Amino acid sequence: MSTPAVKAFFDPATWTLTYVVYDPATKDAVLIDPVMDFDPLSVSVSKDSVEQVAEFVKSQGLKLHVSLETHAHADHLSGAQLVKEAFDGIKVGAAASITVVQKTFAGLLNMDIATDGSQFDVLLADGDSFQAGSLKVEAIHTPGHTPACTTYKIGDAIFTGDTMFMPDFGTGRCDFPAGSAEDLYNSIQKLYELPDATRVFVGHDYQPGGRELEYETTIGAAKTQNIQLKADTSKEEFVTWRSERDATLRPPKLIFQSIQVNADGGKLPKAEDNGQVYLKLPMGIF
Repeated sequence: MSTPAVKAFFDPATWTLTYVVYDPATKDAVLIDPVMDFDPLSVSVSKDSVEQVAEFVKSQGLKLHVSLETHAHADHLSGAQLVKEAFDGIKVGAAASITVVQKTFAGLLNMDIATDGSQFDVLLADGDSFQAGSLKVEAIHTPGHTPACTTYKIGDAIFTGDTMFMPDFGTGRCDFPAGSAEDLYNSIQKLYELPDATRVFVGHDYQPGGRELEYETTIGAAKTQNIQLKADTSKEEFVTWRSERDATLRPPKLIFQSIQVNADGGKLPKAEDNGQVYLKLPMGIF
């Protein structure tokens, strides 16, 4: 199938886009980057966002095969496990290099989790592909924002996560552990080799200047209009700009809460011996 249908769901609390990608003819579907709602003040979670997705999937009669993570997000909690609860038999997938993130943060946060990627049903390396019914999903490893960032190509559409945003916002930051502005530059060059008409669906939209929500662009538009990295931007220019810019940024508000959950496949930490679940906030890391 060359032109899948795409339904976007926007979470304004974290500026996150979740996508249901589906074949209208066969009803086969893939989910990308579901959100588990988290209230940092009450330290509680809910499944409102996942329920919205589930309602759409069921109302359209779609057959959901897999829920994919573009990376281990640092700004919201993954709803992957909630999706598994809502849809029996679906799988959860991520980049094979998620193990790098797991090992990095397991040490940093003293987390008791497996660091071999076994929390995920599907681990994808660069160039891997699989069939989700009539949908062919191809993985393009696009590290830089994190070492485990993957762009998914389905027909004429790609889903970039935090690798590349709308042209008026640019690219993802690269100052997280094992992030690299040079790697991000190289990753986006791979995307710029795709046909100009390729549809691009971004992982967040921060609505710069207060504009309306936008989440779809094209490779051609990105190459000519991306404010941080156009097709003719040199690597030296981008790396210098991105590094200087990142040095001024504060860490995401939910970085520690998110990583503890997302590196473990969307699972909340295990309850401790008093029956209580805790999310750790290490002091002095930044």
